[in-house]
Amino acid sequence: MALMIDVAIVGAGPVGLAAAIAAKRAGLSYVVLEKGCVVNAIFDYPTYMTFFTTAPELEIGNHPMVTGHDKPDRKDALMYYRLVAQREQLNIRQYTEVTRIHAAPAGFTVEVEAKDGQQGVVEARRVLVATGYYDNPLHLGIPGEDGENVSHYYTEAHPFFGLNVTVIGAGNSAADAALDLWRSGANVTMVVRAPELKSTIKYWVRPDLENRIKEGSISALFESQVLEIHPDHVLVQGPSGSTTPLPTDFTFALTGYRPNLSFMQALGLDTQPDECLVLSEHYESSVPGLFVAGSAGFAGRTNQVFIENGRFHADVAMAEIVRQLQAQEQPVGSTD
Repeated sequence: MALMIDVAIVGAGPVGLAAAIAAKRAGLSYVVLEKGCVVNAIFDYPTYMTFFTTAPELEIGNHPMVTGHDKPDRKDALMYYRLVAQREQLNIRQYTEVTRIHAAPAGFTVEVEAKDGQQGVVEARRVLVATGYYDNPLHLGIPGEDGENVSHYYTEAHPFFGLNVTVIGAGNSAADAALDLWRSGANVTMVVRAPELKSTIKYWVRPDLENRIKEGSISALFESQVLEIHPDHVLVQGPSGSTTPLPTDFTFALTGYRPNLSFMQALGLDTQPDECLVLSEHYESSVPGLFVAGSAGFAGRTNQVFIENGRFHADVAMAEIVRQLQAQEQPVGSTD
């Protein structure tokens, strides 16, 4: 029989770490379950990415983030969150994937699978899910998408110098990748379903990309879609419906990401029309005792929830968890 703990935290991103700090400081027993490494999503960011926000807006647990420049980059963030986990001595189980959560008499049973395939369970009175969305790319569902010359994540441009690269998408990830690839000597073509670039592209990036397209440095095929991906070309359908092979050495399918909450499917969580979860002001789901913090609960609004505001969800949710657990322990009839 597994030992019952107060709260199981799913996800060791900034929001999950913030929740763990709050749980520890409240004296709760807890464990953080992470299918990858600590802050795995940030690890998957482009190698040389710089955050738009300043360091204080990424801080958790009142630990200052010290950087040598105005805005932290990926390396700064990875180091910071590692140090926070180390200083707080957080109980984190890396490379341990949560495969299923289901209700139990005293709370929840969390089924897990370690990297070596070993399975186990965690019994918890409460569960807080903070899995984000970046680890679940939206797939196109086309032939060749799982090929070796295709990726849903952009890292850096150097390996693609002098090559033909197709970038599918028109959002921030696609815009950043296209510009970086072009500046590093790749021949870049963007394939965009819509008649124009997304309005949500960062305001200082959009004009740069539009000018590169206008001058012909970066090619852009609007109102078009990739139908097939091959080792040396992609098949593109244009606005007229005709198809054309586009010479391509590598394809980045940067078409967005969505939260993957399939491990909670059996719980039957209530959702809103825009696919966001129904959550209370304390980020408690429609299943009592199960909380969802950060962007994981906002499938239809992932462009509105970031580290900067999602980190506060953890504190609000954990305060409510503490209140609920204390209420359970209070003797019947007590007025203290």
